[in-house]
Amino acid sequence: MANKDIFDDEDVQRIKAEYESLVKNLIRCNKSGDIELIEKAYKIANEAHWNMRRKSGEPYVIHPISVAKIVNQEIGLGAKSIATALLHDVVEDTGYSLNDVEREFGPKIASLIDGLTKISGTYNKETSTSMQAENFRKMLMTLSDDLRVILIKIADRLHNMRTLDSMPEHKKMKVAGETIFLYAPLAHRLGLFTIKSELEDLSFKFRQPQIYDEIVVKLKHSEKRNIALINKFSLPIIEKLTEAGFQFDISGRPKSIFSIWKKMQAKNVPFEEIYDVLAVRVVFKQVPGIPEKTQCWNIYSIITDSYLPKPDRLRDWVSRPKPNGYEALHLTVMGPEGRWIEIQIRSERMDEIAERGYAAHWKYKGDESPESELDKWLKKVRLMLENPQEDPIEFLDEFKMNLFSSEIMVFTPKGLLVSLPKGASALDFAYEIHTEVGNKAIGAKINYKLNPISAILNSGDQVEIITSDIAKPEKEWLSYVRTSKARDTIKGALKNESREITQKGTEILESQLNKLNIKLSNDIIKKLMESYEAISRDELMSGIGQGKINIDELKKVLKKNSSINVIRYWDLKFIGLKKDKKDEPGKQLNINKKVPFLLRENVENASHSYEIAKCCNPIPGDEVVGYHNPEGSIVIHKPKCPEAIRIMSNEGDRIIAVKWAIHKLNSFLARISMSGIDRLGLVNEITNIISSELKVNMTKINISVHNGIFEGTIDLYIHHSKDLNNLIMKISSIYGIESVRRVEDFS
Repeated sequence: MANKDIFDDEDVQRIKAEYESLVKNLIRCNKSGDIELIEKAYKIANEAHWNMRRKSGEPYVIHPISVAKIVNQEIGLGAKSIATALLHDVVEDTGYSLNDVEREFGPKIASLIDGLTKISGTYNKETSTSMQAENFRKMLMTLSDDLRVILIKIADRLHNMRTLDSMPEHKKMKVAGETIFLYAPLAHRLGLFTIKSELEDLSFKFRQPQIYDEIVVKLKHSEKRNIALINKFSLPIIEKLTEAGFQFDISGRPKSIFSIWKKMQAKNVPFEEIYDVLAVRVVFKQVPGIPEKTQCWNIYSIITDSYLPKPDRLRDWVSRPKPNGYEALHLTVMGPEGRWIEIQIRSERMDEIAERGYAAHWKYKGDESPESELDKWLKKVRLMLENPQEDPIEFLDEFKMNLFSSEIMVFTPKGLLVSLPKGASALDFAYEIHTEVGNKAIGAKINYKLNPISAILNSGDQVEIITSDIAKPEKEWLSYVRTSKARDTIKGALKNESREITQKGTEILESQLNKLNIKLSNDIIKKLMESYEAISRDELMSGIGQGKINIDELKKVLKKNSSINVIRYWDLKFIGLKKDKKDEPGKQLNINKKVPFLLRENVENASHSYEIAKCCNPIPGDEVVGYHNPEGSIVIHKPKCPEAIRIMSNEGDRIIAVKWAIHKLNSFLARISMSGIDRLGLVNEITNIISSELKVNMTKINISVHNGIFEGTIDLYIHHSKDLNNLIMKISSIYGIESVRRVEDFS
């Protein structure tokens, strides 16, 4: 019987064809020695991965070749990055060392590969941190050296997502969760719009396959009609732009599946009611001597002569580009058949930046160009990485917060623009101006009106910070801020203040002990901790420094017999030790991940109990995933739940596949929300359907009426999502009911 690991002729031919496809379509590899460098990297990668296969069964070397294609053709990086992509797994997965790479290819490629190689081994076992979060933080540290590492890592993730089907279910959920939580926002921040959309779609496909498939089928069903509509819509625009002397390309497409689903969720409407599913892109060749901005607005004017625009949907990212470098003019117009269609107007330069992100942005940037918003953001990330949090998960959440998908622009009193995340406060603005302005802030004038430093800012606000020399950061300030710069500065100031108070307490205690001719020792500290009920040395010294602990009668305290307190103190420490052990991150999960964990009704005799997450309240019939927490129980989440996505990204190894068993005894709490036009007997009809027809138990009903419009919620117990869907359908058919929907987070 032949060994399936040994490559046959078909495998060899496929590897050769993939590599030839890479070389034939190379871009930006015109320098002397580029092709030789790529050829050399390919030969070493092919040799190192010979007779190795991926989970899908294909030869392993196909993966690095595919990553190299993405790196070059979709991101636009050159020969060094292609060579790095080809070699990115050889150090980790084969006998080839980093020294070998440096000897063959030089220090630059070796350092890029070093940045890409996953960190193995252990980290701080004392804290319940996540290996995934730690790896991601260390990978991001390479931003300080070379951004290409992150771009190649995104390409690696994109190919892994494209081939994720062959992985087991729990791995799919982990990788898909990580992707939507971090890699898609990171791709967006670096301007890789096309890759970001594909990562979102692929993550959605694996996290919620049923909904994904439904939208795909609906898009397929309307494909021919959409093509005909776009052609009909484009003809008048093509004629008028050609008459005006523009050289351009026009193309149409439906929006990404994930963005369509997000709109369905945000507006709580079905697919059929999403009005701007179609988008048309006009990419023009710039005429020398005429500014791109002027040409964009000329095209806008020509389009709006033919079609009526929707004024509130105009997006001008030409005058003020997005912080990731994206430039375009977006408008939504009323097309044929009463359909809203979005149009994106870009120059060829803008289009390349939108498609290839940072690599293209860098290509067009001259040495004398002003610092872009993207450059500023990269500087912020590097600053974060210089002083990372001790807990990688905390760092990861801080970083995630910095991947703003939506920004606000506010003005200084002198009219300078400052970019902040949506939801930022006046205190965030103060720290953005200068660290000392933040540290001394006591209030803010927002649009000339006095406000507290906690006031939330809106785009277009003009902000002036009021400071005082006696002001200093306080602990509650942490709840006012959103930017990591502000948060890190406040934490740093609080730590310094705590250190100073502790030092002051130590000096006071030593002074008092000197008067009694006693030297400070561990035994003395232990006795004082017992007497003053302090958990740690720092707490004792801090209490003395702040004057909360009075040590005037130190002599009496030291003479007192403290055996009872000793027992209590050591009991307390013992409990702490037990807790630490239970939360140990390395604790093995005694669950077979190859088969889904069955969510039975009777869990008394089961080896693992489960609980329903309050953040998304799944019920039998819903798509669900399990999180095996350090306490040993399994928490059931919906895959789309933000908390579940965060866990998948930070602690993906603890995600397990789960499946509902039939539930006939246990009922699950669900909530529905309704609105409509009030009329006599309406509430009676609703409750009659719930209680009499469908035999469902209600626990709470809350209805309010204002100006003839009613809104309400009903809490009820049901066995399966089918029962709830049936109920929603029945209620929505009642005359006067405008909308009925399930509420997921009612904690």
